[in-house]
Amino acid sequence: MNIVKTQENQSLTLQLEGRLDTTTAPALEQELKDSLNGTHLVLDMEQLAYLSSAGLRVILAAQKQMNKQGQMVVRHVNDTIMEVFNLTGFSDILTIE
Repeated sequence: MNIVKTQENQSLTLQLEGRLDTTTAPALEQELKDSLNGTHLVLDMEQLAYLSSAGLRVILAAQKQMNKQGQMVVRHVNDTIMEVFNLTGFSDILTIE
C-alpha cells in the first residue's frame, strides 16, 4: 500500500493506494499516530483496491480519535470498499462522501 500525505493547517488528507490488509495496516496506523494532530482528517480511498478487517480496525481507531478532536471524512469510496463498509456497519459510523 502507498500512502500520500497532504497537510494543510489543521487538515490532514491521506490518499490510500493498493491494499489495506494485515501486512499494510500497521503502516497506516503509524502514519496516523505520527501525523494526526489537527481537527480534520480525510481518508481518500479512490485508489484503494482491498480492505481487510485489520484495515477496518485502524479506520475505527482513527474515527474514535477524531470524535475527540475534530472530524473525519472518508472520500471517493469505490463499490468494493463500500460493500465492505455496508456489510460491517461501518457505513453507519463513518462520514462518507
